[in-house]
This record gives sequence, C-alpha cells and structure tokens, in this order.
Amino acid sequence: MNVLVLNSGSSSLKWQLRSEPDGARLARGTVERIGDGGPGDHAAAIALVLDALPAGPLVDAVGHRIVHGGERFTTPTLLDDDVVAAIDALAPLAPLHNPPGLAGVRAVRARMPAIPQVAVFDTAFHATLPERAWRYAVPEALHAELGVRRYGFHGTSFAFCAAAAAEHLGVARFTGVVAHLGNGASVCAVADGASVDTSMGMTPLAGLVMGTRSGDLDPGVVLHLLRHGRSTDDVDALLNRGSGLLGMTGSGDLRTVTERAAAGDGAARVALEVAAYRVAGYVAQYQVALGGVPALVLTGGIGEHSAAFRAAVVALLAPLGMELDAARNAAGSSATVWPVSSVGSAVPVLVVATDEERVIAAETAEVVDAAAETAAVVDAAAETAAVVGAAG
Repeated sequence: MNVLVLNSGSSSLKWQLRSEPDGARLARGTVERIGDGGPGDHAAAIALVLDALPAGPLVDAVGHRIVHGGERFTTPTLLDDDVVAAIDALAPLAPLHNPPGLAGVRAVRARMPAIPQVAVFDTAFHATLPERAWRYAVPEALHAELGVRRYGFHGTSFAFCAAAAAEHLGVARFTGVVAHLGNGASVCAVADGASVDTSMGMTPLAGLVMGTRSGDLDPGVVLHLLRHGRSTDDVDALLNRGSGLLGMTGSGDLRTVTERAAAGDGAARVALEVAAYRVAGYVAQYQVALGGVPALVLTGGIGEHSAAFRAAVVALLAPLGMELDAARNAAGSSATVWPVSSVGSAVPVLVVATDEERVIAAETAEVVDAAAETAAVVDAAAETAAVVGAAG
C-alpha cells in the first residue's frame, strides 16, 4: 500500500509518499508560503503535491496529521463526514492546527474522492494519561461542557521516539522522558511505552518556551491584559505568535538566537537560559511521575541539531546523574538513534531523529486494511444471507 502522508500547517504543507508495510520513503517535499506568495490555498498546494508525485507509484490511501482529537478520538480514524465535522468542532482548541489539517482533507476529497483518508491525532498517544495528570483544578462542569483538561500533543513523535529508544536500549518498552524540541516543543514522561504526563495542556500553548509561543504563564497575566484593553484575539495572537523566543529577542529561530548570544547579545543569552531551564525543569519534575528518570531522549529540529542547546539542558540535569560526552554531542550522527551521554553518566541521554510520517503511514495502512477486512466480512455475510433467503 502506498500512503501519502500530509502534515498541513497554517501556511505550509509537508508531505511524504511511503510504502507500507516496509516503510520505504518513495518521495517527499514541502510547499511553503500558502496564501502568501505561494499557492493560494491548501487545495492548490495539494494539487502541486499530486503533480509532483513520481509517475509510477499510485496513492492507495492518505494519512493526515491532525493535532487535536479531543476526548473522542484516541486512535487513528477513517475519515467520513461525521468525523470531519467533529474535528471541525474541535478547532477552537487548536486554532492554528486543526483548520489547516481539515483544509488538506477537503482538498484531497475534491481531487481524489475515492481514496480512503485517515486522521492520525497528536493527542491520541496521551489517552493513557492518568486523571491526576490530565485534570485541571477547575469545576467539573468546565470539563464536561467545554472539554477543559490536559490533552498533550506531539504524540506521533513521542510514539516513534519511545519505540526507537526501547530498541536501542534493548528493552521491550521505553521508560523515561522524551523532549520534542522544535519551533513547537513539549516534554513527555513515558512509562512502559505509555504517556503518563506531558507539558502541553488543553492547547499547544502550555509548557516550554517555544519559537513564538509563551509556554507556561500565570493565568492572571491573561486577565491583566484583558483588563487593560487587549481583546481576546489580541491576547491569542500575542501568546501564540508574538511570544517565546520571538517575543524575548525579536527572532523565533533558535539558530539566530544562539548566534546572537555567542556574539554577546544579552537578551538572546537570557532567552536561551530561560528556554533551557524550562526544559530541564520539566525533565526533573517527571521524576515524580516515573519514580526517577531512567533515560532522556532529545528530538525535534532543535533536539536533533543544536548541540549547544542540548549541552545547556543536560548541564542543568547534572543533579539527576546526567552528563554529556562533549565530543559525541558536537559530532552529531546520521543514525536514527545515537547516544550523547558520557560513559560515566548514570542516565543515558539519546538523540533520536524522529519520523512522525513513518508512524502516520503505518497507522493509516492499518486502519485502511482493517476497514477493507470488515467490509469484506459484511459483504460475505450479505451474500450468504441472500443465498439462504433464495433457497428458503
């Protein structure tokens, strides 16, 4: 089965064509600046992707990364009108993510209406969170009526990294902390392969300092801004698009901030210290969830490629027994998993090159295969009933 994997952002579209079940990558690419100098909308972007596919392989199914599945969607789900409407209703919980994802779904429907499509949810990996981790200390009515609770995100990345780390460490299921560090960033405590706590919350705004998002913030700050004349849209834009590294330094790109810090820029230095401190703080906090931190995995664009940021984070975790090997950390690797901890480190520190598309393709193929088997059974039963009825 050839699975087209689509990861729709607000102004970009990342795609891969994968062969299942072997997971071979047949083609991939990115469409940038949708609606801003590039394609006019996601339908136009999808057309560009389909036109760019290799001549030989056909698309048998399409898998979409959908960020927010709420409490209803805890497994990959075949898309139909009811599922699309339910995802649309969840848009207020992920306003930067769910609408572009659905735009991709609708664009594929228009271009390839007969191709099965599957939604793979970022939140699904965190369906195993215990209530003590997902519940907020607010009236139950807010949870029951408005879905106010912790959901967590980056689930496909955490699933891939936990499995890859377990294989590297020679254990059946991974226990430890995974930090997905990119423009969006979060940390997850994983016990026996399952999520038991995570830094993002009801929305992807909570937790770590990110490229343009504030991360954790006293809720009173929001009230303070509202009382001083900011609209809800103003506050939304400020915290999601104008804060984080961008708000502190004028740039949301960690590479730029790191270069500025090295050149003596005080604001950039402080921003890096704040971001690293927040990551290390969450890792340390998850000792409570895990009874210690047996291993640490760093992934995502920053986790995989910024040796300086890895060093800053792990230096703060020395009290937990973590120590980097400076040479290993600086050298990098083309492997899927490589250790950066020293021989004497009490806790292994691994870098994993995440592959969310691999997870999405595999789960999409499983859902489509299962649906085909179910349809075959139903057809066979109907045929048998018809034969029996005719005989009777």
